Amino acid sequence: MTARDWRAGELTMLALALVLAVTALSSVGFLADRLQQGLERDARQMIAADFIVRADHPVDPQFAREAETLGLRTASTAIFPTMVSGGAASASGAAAPTGEASASTSASGPAAAATRAQRGGDVAQSQPAAEAAQPAPTLARLSAVKAVSPGYPLRGALRIASGPNAPDHAATGIPAPGTVWVDEQLLDTLKLRVGDTVLVGGRTFKVAAMITRELDRGFSFVNFSPRLMMRADELSSTGLIGYGSRVTWRLLVAGPDAAVARFAGWAHARVDGGKMRGVALESLQDGQPQVRQTLDRAGHFLTLVALLTALLAAVAIAMTAHRYTRRHLDSCAQMRCLGVSQRTLRVLFTLEFLTVGLVGGIAGLALGFGGHLALLAWLGSLIDVALPYPRVWPALEGLAAGLVLLLGFALPPLLPLTRVPPVRVLRREWGEAGRTAWAAYALGIALFAGLLVLAAGELKLGGIVAGGFAGGLLLFSVVARLALWAAAHVARSERVNASVGWRYALASLERRAGASALQITALGIGLMCLLLIAMTRNDLIDGWRKSTPPDAPNEFIIDIQPDQRAGVLDYLKAHGFADVTLEPMVRARLVAINGKPVNPDSYKSEDARRLVDREFNLSYTTKLPDDNRIEAGKWYGDSKAPQLSMEQGLAKILNVKPGDTLRFDVTGMTVDAPITSTRKLDWGSFKVNFFVLMPPALLQDFPSMFITSFHVPREQRGVIDGLVAAYPNVTAIDTAPILSQVQRVIGQVIGAVQFLFAFTLAAGLLVLYAALAGTRDERVRESALLRALGASHRQVLTVQFAEFAVVGALAGLMGAAGAQAVGVVLATRVFDFYLAFDPWLLPAGVVAGMACAAVGGWLSLRNVLARPALQSLRDA
Repeated sequence: MTARDWRAGELTMLALALVLAVTALSSVGFLADRLQQGLERDARQMIAADFIVRADHPVDPQFAREAETLGLRTASTAIFPTMVSGGAASASGAAAPTGEASASTSASGPAAAATRAQRGGDVAQSQPAAEAAQPAPTLARLSAVKAVSPGYPLRGALRIASGPNAPDHAATGIPAPGTVWVDEQLLDTLKLRVGDTVLVGGRTFKVAAMITRELDRGFSFVNFSPRLMMRADELSSTGLIGYGSRVTWRLLVAGPDAAVARFAGWAHARVDGGKMRGVALESLQDGQPQVRQTLDRAGHFLTLVALLTALLAAVAIAMTAHRYTRRHLDSCAQMRCLGVSQRTLRVLFTLEFLTVGLVGGIAGLALGFGGHLALLAWLGSLIDVALPYPRVWPALEGLAAGLVLLLGFALPPLLPLTRVPPVRVLRREWGEAGRTAWAAYALGIALFAGLLVLAAGELKLGGIVAGGFAGGLLLFSVVARLALWAAAHVARSERVNASVGWRYALASLERRAGASALQITALGIGLMCLLLIAMTRNDLIDGWRKSTPPDAPNEFIIDIQPDQRAGVLDYLKAHGFADVTLEPMVRARLVAINGKPVNPDSYKSEDARRLVDREFNLSYTTKLPDDNRIEAGKWYGDSKAPQLSMEQGLAKILNVKPGDTLRFDVTGMTVDAPITSTRKLDWGSFKVNFFVLMPPALLQDFPSMFITSFHVPREQRGVIDGLVAAYPNVTAIDTAPILSQVQRVIGQVIGAVQFLFAFTLAAGLLVLYAALAGTRDERVRESALLRALGASHRQVLTVQFAEFAVVGALAGLMGAAGAQAVGVVLATRVFDFYLAFDPWLLPAGVVAGMACAAVGGWLSLRNVLARPALQSLRDA
């Protein structure tokens, strides 16, 4: 039976739909798997390891011993800020590592004294008093020192050069004894070149190379300062590490995934729940929030593309199987009349479709693998990194998905034929079997929805897509039947002067309302998928680009005193930075929640304990910042009543919500205010943001300093040096290296998204054509019958155009509305960006639907009018 159907061309469209489905799924799967592996590999380079143990004190040696026992490689780093000066100066003025803005400790006068008094315990000198009393160096800059051990980095490579204009290369180790590597910004500020010396603490080092790329630089505040890298075994000789020093110690671990997973489990068992104070664990999923957010969004989009491709495949297979069923009605009746049992028919159809599924699935896998290689080669420099070889899982998933789609959407319309009496089959009366077919379709849709959730890997994304698919099927079919009924009745009305072609077309659509509604629903679902991918892709890429644009702030200025505010603004305005605003910052400590004293030990999360154990940076304003969005509650605006707005992530960590009252201690005085709103912040914008905002009436009388961030072109870097020279207590922090790192990652991900969108769009159009071809037999028969009854060539074209226009317009309208609805849910629940309603999407969907229906109809019927009517009737 399979061989006969294949020779007769009965399985051609079904096999083509299946091959297209598996090709699309496996191509996306192969490429997504390679891209995901590549992104994870490159992201591991951005933490220089597979797993990290981070602490505010030297990491317990037991972690390194356990890693070595499991055969893992280890390295260590120590990161802290301190003042670095030119080597010609005396070994005196370097301050010990302080968590923030150590430059102000070398200033003098009332403003600097007020700053030091305000910070209190934040500044901890670790050098002898005799050294601290010596004169400060002439040129000094706050630097982020990183002391590294041999073997660093465990993942990726550090790139260095011999000078600003020299070519860079991958470093083969760590700095040699007595030498350091530094950023170009530090060289520029200190007026040094490679080969000169710098003073770090109480020791002088030679600058041996310039750092051009440091992937694991990190996004903490201290790393915004220019980098100085030295050997870990020479750190003690600087005299910088002592009691009160703010140093972040890290143990880097790398090796096989299984061994890393065992080490991570062992480490979590000893750290989680506050068992070890000041110790935190980081992996690719836990660290680098900006990179993690970008990777998460990219992963969600790749998954969405695969799911929507599967939806298109399901539509195509269902339409093709429906046509196959109608064409096999007579053969099933003949076999039933000849005594073939129901069981035999079920086995025959199951074996035939399994054979087609396996053959088509293998062919689709081969085409999908070759297609993704060809398209990767076509991409050229868009993806300029070597991607890992794909794993076997995409092939297995593509083959399994093809079989599920085939059995779930092709067998349901066939199996009921085996359950009706032979006479009813011959008379084309389905009776109870029709309801059985719908029940089988419902089971197939349920299985397919489960497949979508399983393929998504998470309930939220899979549930939204599966729910949108199921809801679209139900709603589109109901709306299509109602619309066809209404249009046919309006066309028959005497008040409407419709042409014969339009009346016949609408009457024909109403006469076969079930098949017409199925076609409209199929086209609507297909267009919804394509429009959803296009819309989500555009907004996703725009959101990424807007979050960190090329002109994002790359310079932070902190420690500006109140009496310096006007002078700093005048200086910046005189040098072309008139739009800069200074934001007030008040240091405070959270001491009570709802009247109960805060106890860090009561929190299970290390992040929560760390937050309540340190000072907060508060600010006051009446205007909601442009890159902030209210998630819960209401913005306080111009109100002077005690209230505050908190960042939603911090509120979640501290387990507080709108309505809770917080008490802050500010220089010995307390401020009580209820939470009236929570905000969503865009940390990737590199703008000044605060966890807690209050009305000015609550905080403006407390001691404060001012902070700002803005974009400084490279050629105007001297403006910042002049500002620091004019106001020695002010600290300038260059974020350009971090900004460049984030933009590089975003650029790579956008390239991957652009590629996947283009390929899936092409695959979706092919599958859409397969769905449109499902009604070819009925249209060929009707066109041939009209011509045999004397209809002119123009009249037949008018009828066909009218049908295509109605079907395409309804499908496009419903597809656009469905894409808008599902897109809003995905944007808010999965991708975490705002998606505004696009009024042009509905007319665009109508035009796209009519165009698809017209093109698909013309391709399937272009030969009908060119042949004699009798031949067309015989073929039909």
